[in-house]
Amino acid sequence: MPVPDEPLADPATARRRPADGDPARASALDPVIAARLRRTADGLVAAVVQRHGTGEVLMLAWMDDEALHRTLTTGRATYWSRSRQEYWVKGATSGHHQYVRSVRLDCDGDAVLVAVEQVGAACHTGAPNCFFDELPVTGTAAEES
Repeated sequence: MPVPDEPLADPATARRRPADGDPARASALDPVIAARLRRTADGLVAAVVQRHGTGEVLMLAWMDDEALHRTLTTGRATYWSRSRQEYWVKGATSGHHQYVRSVRLDCDGDAVLVAVEQVGAACHTGAPNCFFDELPVTGTAAEES
């Protein structure tokens, strides 16, 4: 069972993303930016979130065009919840806000890197970041000279 994302502060204001092919799916995202995105079949791009200034990777979330538009124009990290099928603003209910300092598109256009000022925990578990479960690496690679 997937762990739920953080909901919007007021569920009445949550706008559900229209279905594929629905004309209402249009976003106010700059068409130049939109044309550079390579989306999944669900219309999403991965959003890697890092702490501004240190580069610490905090979490991974998903954005569609509208979530990216909201993030770029409000300065508040906004994502698409795949489990609930709605937008959510990080910190709206938890108080663990993400204030956006920069957004970069990767070379392939299939991911964005969002640098944020993180207030409180980034992970829904209460951990500072979502990458605290280290896996064992048993292989070694020789360094190339």
